[in-house]
Amino acid sequence: MAGADAAPFERKICSPEKLPLRLGGMARPLVFTNGCFDLLHRGHVTYLAQARALGASLLVAVNSDASVRRQGKGDGRPVNPLEDRMAVLAALASVDVVTWFEADTPLELILLARPEVLVKGGDWPEQRIVGAEEVASWGGRVRSLPFVFDCSTTATLQRIRSL
Repeated sequence: MAGADAAPFERKICSPEKLPLRLGGMARPLVFTNGCFDLLHRGHVTYLAQARALGASLLVAVNSDASVRRQGKGDGRPVNPLEDRMAVLAALASVDVVTWFEADTPLELILLARPEVLVKGGDWPEQRIVGAEEVASWGGRVRSLPFVFDCSTTATLQRIRSL
């Protein structure tokens, strides 16, 4: 997605079609997480750093704009388009590769990547994490990381809109 004059971190963005090739060169154990990451906040970056600490590399799969809209997060969501959300994530030191998915869940990418660690935030009980059963079936671990900071994009937008 990045042009010739793009920032170096944008090389971390990888199309789903090219992901198998990129995965071959990634250090293992691979940690996989996913989400919208619409307005990146302290809770997000803390969570991503914690997720990265669970393995040797971190793959972040981002919901496409249409996928975010189907989640019913509210009018005008996502605020930032997919390309911008991925670029901001790619700029983080804790993130090794960023890709995206159009479906409602990242299950297809999880099956493709075969991560050793599957992670979601504390609002996801482990038994409800998409791909948990599959990751456990090949000996991987599933983690739901408790929130360290009480932040949310929805709450931030509500505060902004009430000004």
